[in-house]
Amino acid sequence: MATISVTKSPARARAFEISADEAKRLPWLLLIPGLTALAVVVAFPMLYSFYLSFTNYDLTRPTTEFIGLRNYIELFSNATFWQAFGRTVLFMTLAINLEFLIGLAIAQLMAKAILGRGLLRTVLMMPMMFAPVLVGFQFKWFFNDQVGLVNNLLYTLTGEPHIIPWLVQVPLGFISILVAEIWMGTPFMVIILEAGILSLPTEPFEAAEVDGASGWQKFRHLTFPMIGPFIYTAMAIRSLDLARVYDVVSIMIFQFNGEITEGTWS
Repeated sequence: MATISVTKSPARARAFEISADEAKRLPWLLLIPGLTALAVVVAFPMLYSFYLSFTNYDLTRPTTEFIGLRNYIELFSNATFWQAFGRTVLFMTLAINLEFLIGLAIAQLMAKAILGRGLLRTVLMMPMMFAPVLVGFQFKWFFNDQVGLVNNLLYTLTGEPHIIPWLVQVPLGFISILVAEIWMGTPFMVIILEAGILSLPTEPFEAAEVDGASGWQKFRHLTFPMIGPFIYTAMAIRSLDLARVYDVVSIMIFQFNGEITEGTWS
């Protein structure tokens, strides 16, 4: 019985060999298309915007003159800017921490769920499917002082009519926007943190259970430190979103009282 053997020619084998220097340059060559796209889409607009900040650029005026630091001097000497900046920082701090605490608690519960985890995850992600403008209109109706759901719920619970101007008074308007943003952003925290919890190895927890560690001790010394990268990622992304929040604020508050929730938008 005849047998056929197939061998690679030496020339073809040498064609796939690369030198050490070429191997070092190959990753950078592969990154060139992506870096080029980032330079065009991200770097150039940022640098051009930075340049325009030193000019008196105006869409209605064809000529542009270099004015140095005049725009920055006017900005930093404006008291309204610092008030808005402070409110934005306060809003970011409260929202990101409350979303993290609520999201971590829900993620812990969902990670322990045996049945219906997929259904729970789908229901939980529903707030992320709504556009911020739609969420603004939704919570604008919730907190309406005449026909809003919140005041009607208070009337049902207490039996007395409550006409609370949630969207007009200074602290209540801020709280209303905070509630809307937490409702919209917490599911993102839950998804990221749950993914981190489910990716943890089981061996450390089994060893801790053998040693008699309580649930709180396992969470404090194992779960929380080990999901640190997931926490950082989730909070970093949400911080960027909260720093440029505009849609919800514009829909809920601005036509009532723009001063109480004025923020710095990008």
